[in-house]
Amino acid sequence: MKKIIVVGNGGSENAICYALKKSPQNPRIYNFATTVNPGIKKLGAEILLTDRLNNFEDLENFAGKIQPDLVIIGPENPIADGMSDFLKKIGIPCFAPSQKNVQLETSKSFTRNLLKKYEIDASPEFFVSEDAEDTKSREKFYQKFDGQIVVKADGLLGGKGVLVAGAHFDDFETAENFARKSIEKFGRVVLEEKLIGPEFSVISIVDGETVLDTQAIQDNKLAGIDDTGPQTGGMGTISDENWSLPFLDEKDLQKAREITVQTMQAIEKETGEKYVGVMYGGFIKTKNGVKLIEYNARFGDPEALNILPMMKTDFVEVCEKAVQGKLREISKLQFEPKATVLKYLCAKGYPQNPQKGAILDLPKNWDEEKAKVFFAGIKEEDGKYILNGGRAIAVLGIGKNLAEANENCEAKIREFPLEHLFYRSDIGTKELIEKRMKLVE
Repeated sequence: MKKIIVVGNGGSENAICYALKKSPQNPRIYNFATTVNPGIKKLGAEILLTDRLNNFEDLENFAGKIQPDLVIIGPENPIADGMSDFLKKIGIPCFAPSQKNVQLETSKSFTRNLLKKYEIDASPEFFVSEDAEDTKSREKFYQKFDGQIVVKADGLLGGKGVLVAGAHFDDFETAENFARKSIEKFGRVVLEEKLIGPEFSVISIVDGETVLDTQAIQDNKLAGIDDTGPQTGGMGTISDENWSLPFLDEKDLQKAREITVQTMQAIEKETGEKYVGVMYGGFIKTKNGVKLIEYNARFGDPEALNILPMMKTDFVEVCEKAVQGKLREISKLQFEPKATVLKYLCAKGYPQNPQKGAILDLPKNWDEEKAKVFFAGIKEEDGKYILNGGRAIAVLGIGKNLAEANENCEAKIREFPLEHLFYRSDIGTKELIEKRMKLVE
């Protein structure tokens, strides 16, 4: 029996463990975690508790006892800290990119400059600033686009590293203040022309030579109904039964794939190391074609929760082939021909001040044909489910189309106590989808 350690205890790791559990290889799953995720525990995973996910010493000790066949790293921070490189040095196969290659996510300037150097046509006009006192140059860029810019911190800030004109600021002073703080913390900041259009994600599994795409997903970042309120890590996601989205056509998906293939090849030339793991492309369909917003170097949350439960291909085999450099032996990833609508139940006060600590009385059935439940900001202690984070519980509705998937999602949500929780009921509705489609008219 194969032994696999999954690092992380959030929603995406719950989905990863779910996909592993479905494998015909029936692997033994271990979860290297800081808290007990009840969804992961219910899947039969053995929980290996640590004080922090980047505790390499604890991981090495656990690995020495378990002798795992594979480690899958979920969150970005342990990857950025070099966990993949560390595991390879002690002889343990790891499904995650190296510390050099994770710059694709951790450094916005690295990615933009990489695309520019290797002539990959996917970026808006951008400017990298490294001098905190050079306000004049940043103001010139701001004025060039009449203030319609995006300011990106050049490092990890837990989903709070991007400010968008109109959503987060309406004046140069606010943008400049954030830019200066970014330079002070990371040494640089990236200013970009603001792109207009519907956003979508395509998560790809790569081994440095082969790219296997999953279906297109659309996230909903803003906390409030009808795209209002503050930016979040993602309030919910949708995917269509044809693996696409209502506003995309085949050439859009082909362009997104082309960008990822070219970027995978470019990063090996730049760092000397093949990229192994997940390349999660955040794209936008503009009047001038598909452009890249950013890359992440791991499964997204919520995106992974739409993708992995619907995967028909053996996920254990996919990860193993990627690590072995043999993804070419899998011609295409297979998924259930179903639409999905996922909505996160979040702690009241999220994202600014999530109210934690409430004990929740949860429904017992978390895995049904029409709806599945995954956990993120929930911990289990003494058989009790405790609200422990902003995005707490993800409910995935499944159906023959988006309308049915949305109905099934809402029906499941009604089983939950909502006095301490809120969610976006408009995700997956016809009205919101039509609003997004109008962005490219």
